[in-house]
Amino acid sequence: MTDANVLIVGAGPVGLTLAIDLAWRGIDVTVVETRAPAAPPEPKCNHVAARTMEIFRRLGLADKVRNAGLPADYPHDVSYRTSFTGQELTRIKIPCRRDRFTARDGPDCNWPTPEPPHRINQIFLEPILFAHAAAQPRIRIVNRTSVDNVVIEDTGARVDLRDLDTGTITSLECRFLIGCDGARSIVRKAIGAEFEGDAVIQRVQSTYISAPGLIDLQRCERAWGTGAINPRRSGMVYAIDGRERWLVHNYMKPGEGDFEDVDRDASLRTILGVDADFKYEMLSKEDWYGRRLIASRFRHRCAFIAGDAAHIWVPYAGYGMNAGIADAMNLSWLLAAHLNGWAPAAILDAYEAERLPITSQVSKFAMSHAEAEIRRRGAVPAEIEEEGPDGDVVRAAVGRLTYEINVQQYAAAGLNFGSYYDRSPIIAYDGAVHPAYTMNSYTPSTVPGCRTPHVAMADGGSLYDAMGPEFTLLRLDAAIDVTSLVAAAERRGVPLRVLDLQSQSDLQNKSAAIDDGSALILSRPDQVVAWRGKHPPVDSLALIDRARGAASQSAIGIAP
Repeated sequence: MTDANVLIVGAGPVGLTLAIDLAWRGIDVTVVETRAPAAPPEPKCNHVAARTMEIFRRLGLADKVRNAGLPADYPHDVSYRTSFTGQELTRIKIPCRRDRFTARDGPDCNWPTPEPPHRINQIFLEPILFAHAAAQPRIRIVNRTSVDNVVIEDTGARVDLRDLDTGTITSLECRFLIGCDGARSIVRKAIGAEFEGDAVIQRVQSTYISAPGLIDLQRCERAWGTGAINPRRSGMVYAIDGRERWLVHNYMKPGEGDFEDVDRDASLRTILGVDADFKYEMLSKEDWYGRRLIASRFRHRCAFIAGDAAHIWVPYAGYGMNAGIADAMNLSWLLAAHLNGWAPAAILDAYEAERLPITSQVSKFAMSHAEAEIRRRGAVPAEIEEEGPDGDVVRAAVGRLTYEINVQQYAAAGLNFGSYYDRSPIIAYDGAVHPAYTMNSYTPSTVPGCRTPHVAMADGGSLYDAMGPEFTLLRLDAAIDVTSLVAAAERRGVPLRVLDLQSQSDLQNKSAAIDDGSALILSRPDQVVAWRGKHPPVDSLALIDRARGAASQSAIGIAP
């Protein structure tokens, strides 16, 4: 090993998805990982967001991912109870994977996407990604290897790789270096970035257990996630395999001291609602701090960071891994555009310009939700476990508040579809205001910088399936002559597909957002609106140059 086109440090879900997408775009990639090929990850991430599932669909992975994890009939509901085996307070209904495409009455059903969310733990997701990546001829994965030294220059980077089994050190040069290597990222340190924000929001004892008898002790229907709310302990229990493996989070209280000062076994039994005779096996443990930290920069010269290397926050809404994959997909098409020769190096400036502000937006939603949930935990009425009418009244009130707070994170339509890029150097803005969004609500829009609204095609397929792998010009009026735009793209070597929606889409199902008067919508490779208009721009070449990172905002004559 002496050189690499793109070197990715870290083979977690973010690094692997980035490698797969780059290879899909024709780029050779090397991935370095400290773990052995078959070493299982920690059971951290439990949720794949709709936008991530859309990515997996494009890469041919959605079916494999959706068919893994919990049994097909296991409810993906979130149940809140006085303990895991106690009385139910409220339930957020989320369909099992068997019913995912037919259910219509859940808070995350009927979303405008070909791929709804999926609940699956990282221990099942990561092997799927690894196997797919390892089978790609353009991807080279080097396991049991650490990066010990990094030198970054304008035209490339040089790293020292240490074989963890033999101690042998090899020097490797790469054109681009990407750190997907987590919170202690060596690449983040090498680019001179520092974490800024809130160091500690909460502390959590996490315990991964095997308890075959636990599932039968429930007093109500099974659930993917079970929140325990009582005056002594608050926690979450996640079903990992739907049979015997569980991940238990114990939310520590203020002033409880260090992690080891709190009796792990007693806390776990209180959350589960079981006595001292109940048998379980602790498979692993990982205690962690809930934080809100964002790197001061995401790039320096030829090196970039993504995922936990760039940002960490309280994992509400399951958006740690999913935000990291969103980073990766943004960076992937920019890098590929440059390496494939149709975009200058200046296009890479868009990565930090787009992802750093969006990271701040999303992290603040997670932070606000964490604060609301922490306040709720601090006010658990003593009567919540009492039998009889008085207890019923208290449980109903706590249940209503708990549902209102938490349905936002478990049905986070706003985080999936509402975020937008409002200061990008490669988007042609037209002065329109981006629609506001919250964690769980948004307004579909073709305002440049927003996600291209999804519609179902006449054949039942997805608009995203019909779009090209790079740029797509959506034409809602086939009579409009787009020759100038097509010619400009050809002149610059920019891959562009023209898709006539009026003749191919089901007009009855077409959303008002995509039919908002803009007869033409230019959608980027990451399904973000780059430009829209009622007819082609005055200068089509200037628009294409802007979209590929070769023109300034003032250089474009935009006639909406």
